[in-house]
Amino acid sequence: MSHFSTVKTELRDRQALIDALTDLGHSPAAGSREVRGYRGQTVTADLAVPQSDGGDIGFRWNATSGAFELVTDLDLWKQPQPVERFLAQLTQRYALRTILSASLAEGFQVGEPTHQRDGSIELVVTRWDT
Repeated sequence: MSHFSTVKTELRDRQALIDALTDLGHSPAAGSREVRGYRGQTVTADLAVPQSDGGDIGFRWNATSGAFELVTDLDLWKQPQPVERFLAQLTQRYALRTILSASLAEGFQVGEPTHQRDGSIELVVTRWDT
């Protein structure tokens, strides 16, 4: 019996996801990867964050929803925060990375993000039309 859980997300851009994971201190490996779980069971993902204890974190593309979904063995979850908090932090960093990329592509100058006490991130972008 598989112990893997799948959590739907709204994470659609692979590079923004990789950058967000990196921002959070993880080293994601892209490409088809085996995600390890209970008693050596594995599931294939499109992006994986290997963990030393074997409870890897994976992201698998779901063509139906057009988004990546988190796939992991929640019984082996050893992150410093619960999976819900991890996803909230990841989604925040992903949104920041997506906004940064789109802003730069549209010719905006991007200021340094400011982290607020309440956990929010303030970002100032400017563009001077001539």
